[in-house]
Amino acid sequence: MKIVKSAKPEARAEGVETGADTPAMRLFSLLETIAARDRLYALQGLVEETGLPKPTLHRMLQQLEAGGLLQREVDGRHYGMGTRLRRLAENLLLNDSLHGARHAVLRRLVEEVGESCNITALSGSEVVYLDRVETVAPLRFHLHPGSRVPVHCSASGKIFLAQMDVAQRHRLLANGTLEACTPKTLTNLAQIEHEIARVRKDAFAIDNEEFLPGLLCIAMLVPSASGPSNLCLAVQAPVMRLNLAKAKTLIPALQRAAQALSRIAVDADPDSRVQA
Repeated sequence: MKIVKSAKPEARAEGVETGADTPAMRLFSLLETIAARDRLYALQGLVEETGLPKPTLHRMLQQLEAGGLLQREVDGRHYGMGTRLRRLAENLLLNDSLHGARHAVLRRLVEEVGESCNITALSGSEVVYLDRVETVAPLRFHLHPGSRVPVHCSASGKIFLAQMDVAQRHRLLANGTLEACTPKTLTNLAQIEHEIARVRKDAFAIDNEEFLPGLLCIAMLVPSASGPSNLCLAVQAPVMRLNLAKAKTLIPALQRAAQALSRIAVDADPDSRVQA
């Protein structure tokens, strides 16, 4: 998408939303441009992408950086998503109108499997809990909505990593710390790639005490009709109640719940119904 500052209000670049000739909409359009690509942008790259003059773009980037919507990378030249913008995206996911319907599906799944269940999304190099329903069993791990877990040692994280190509995964993982949360945590790229190959084959992922000692988790992607999904469904329980063999018996229930969540998204989005 081109962002063009027009001399006349009525003259707008093709593909730019109505109102993009206002300062606020030009900033918003610039954010859309940056968010639409899985890459970091430098000033010159944005000049070529948007067609805006370099001084104008430099001023816009400074404004977005000052507001916490963008952040400059360590090289001082490239820009990526800022903390405030990521929080905005997460809050939209946490508080949107689909929350009630999704929560009902999650509650039914907990009643069926008897263990705590959660819905998650990928946020940077972490997995964020969008919703969670706890089991009534007295022994359980408490992880509330908004909690964050590392992508490399969580079942949901492995699901999200499996959607990426090798270059994307390595870019995400190589620039972070693959912390050993437990003795079972996978802490090098070769181990993780071997695990991701298994996840792609099985269409589910397991965290077998890799994030917390004594916790086992099985996760599955919520299908999307419009491309890669950023929604995952998982069951968690203490290993004394849920071993690997028993976890695999929960796959049909997880699949039914994941399909129900997918249908909710389709029903809420007319465009996805056309594509589905």
